[in-house]
Amino acid sequence: MTGFAAQTGTGAGHSWSWEARSVNSKGLDLRLRLPDGIEGLEAAVRAAATERFARGSITLSLRIERDAANAGGGIDPAGLLRALTALQVVEAEAARVGVPLAQSSAVDILGVRGVIETTPQATEAQLPALKSAVLADLPPLLEALALMRATEGAALHDVLTGQVARIEALADEAAAQAEARVPVQRETLAAALARVMEAADGADADRVAQELALIAVKADVTEEIDRLRAHVQAARALLAEAAPVGRRLDFLSQEFNREANTLAAKSNFPPLTNVALQLKAVIDQMREQVQNVE
Repeated sequence: MTGFAAQTGTGAGHSWSWEARSVNSKGLDLRLRLPDGIEGLEAAVRAAATERFARGSITLSLRIERDAANAGGGIDPAGLLRALTALQVVEAEAARVGVPLAQSSAVDILGVRGVIETTPQATEAQLPALKSAVLADLPPLLEALALMRATEGAALHDVLTGQVARIEALADEAAAQAEARVPVQRETLAAALARVMEAADGADADRVAQELALIAVKADVTEEIDRLRAHVQAARALLAEAAPVGRRLDFLSQEFNREANTLAAKSNFPPLTNVALQLKAVIDQMREQVQNVE
């Protein structure tokens, strides 16, 4: 979801520059930095961005400047008064506490933000044309940002496809280790039954055998492996879609993680536990990458 795009234009006695930046976010977070005084501009920009993107923290900035022939330039009286008042307060406080200050020059004061007019002061007659002109540059800006995000997405598609394939391979290995665990588990339960019968006089052998069988059923990992395989197919289907799938992949990666955790908890067999830990590592990597997907 990361990307950058810029667009410049001129018209209606002004020049302007657009910038669009995008970083990762669980949802769509729009941050607009637009000049004041152009009615309906923010609503139009927000609507266009919302229609174009479904996910990401996107900052759209617009800077407008009057052309030299129409600038009228000069000092903003209100800004100058604020700067001088602030300077007076600072100098008085510095004198009170005995902190020496260098004497301020006119150049220093002119450099204070707000003293020189930099914001566009379009006339009422210019505003409609100015708004239309700057908004005409918005679609190509958003398209350029989307193209950069798509380039990153293509690379992420290959990464995620490889991770899903690795999860599938580990699920198959988990199934093989679960089969290898069966005789070991059978011997363990038989030894447990013998110890119980030896230690507990009068114990019901059938009842003890039933309890051990329940333990064996609870330790079965067939369902977890089946669900992992089902999630693999679901992930591949999502990765094949052209529509935004980031949120669904995020949810699916949580399901992957849940099955891997359960598999590790029920394993009680070192080779199977090792596979479960490998699964968790790959799934964690996948969850990190999914945060980059729209």
